[in-house]
Amino acid sequence: MKTIILFLLLLAPAAGLFAQDDATVTALILHKDSLFWQDYNTCNVTDIRQFFSDDIEFYHDKGGVTIGLDTFMTAIRHGLCRDPAHYLLRREAVKGTVQVYPLHKDGVVYGAVISGQHVFYVNESGKSEYLDGLARFTHLWLLKNGEWKMARVLSYDHGPAPYVNNRHEISLPADVLQTYKGHYAGPQNTVDISVENGQLLLVIHDSRMVLWAESKDHFFSKERDLTFTFLPDGKLVVREHGAVTEELGRQ
Repeated sequence: MKTIILFLLLLAPAAGLFAQDDATVTALILHKDSLFWQDYNTCNVTDIRQFFSDDIEFYHDKGGVTIGLDTFMTAIRHGLCRDPAHYLLRREAVKGTVQVYPLHKDGVVYGAVISGQHVFYVNESGKSEYLDGLARFTHLWLLKNGEWKMARVLSYDHGPAPYVNNRHEISLPADVLQTYKGHYAGPQNTVDISVENGQLLLVIHDSRMVLWAESKDHFFSKERDLTFTFLPDGKLVVREHGAVTEELGRQ
């Protein structure tokens, strides 16, 4: 039986064996990538270091260039992970975007590129976790002395992540909506609340925002993570990502 298997392997086309090697490398890089992001998401600075080569080059479209492992780790300690008890970023890959491309020389794998898109969630004291940004990444992994290390990291195309509303609106009687009409003023802003097409409408400067009812006195925006709570004493409490940003009084 072993002889037959060996004979079949010898007959297999080189491309087939190459593909088999690529599949192994791809699985390995995806595994190492997942381990790295686990440490990133928890700010495990000690273990993060092991994933990078000494000559790491990090390119960021907002933060510039960082070269060398010691400099790179110092930037992480003093930046991203300076206060993990009160602020953490959680990275999550965008499903279906991550690809691995093995690199060969003379038929031998020497490295791999992994690229894709990912989003970032902020965990901040006093606030619920919220979606903060979207970016692309490209990482070059090199195999040296039997070890896989990230040698080049590119982080680019940073921008806002599209907001996904998970709240559900309900219908309120017109007489209930009418009770919230009026002019509200706070330390930072003044707003006008009116009723239009069976919904509350908030006007601030030249901007208009529909407020959707989640309960009798609690409303939300479908465009941003903003909520608006009307209190019995006439106050309007505005929250973003679950944290109070302003309290306005009815005039």
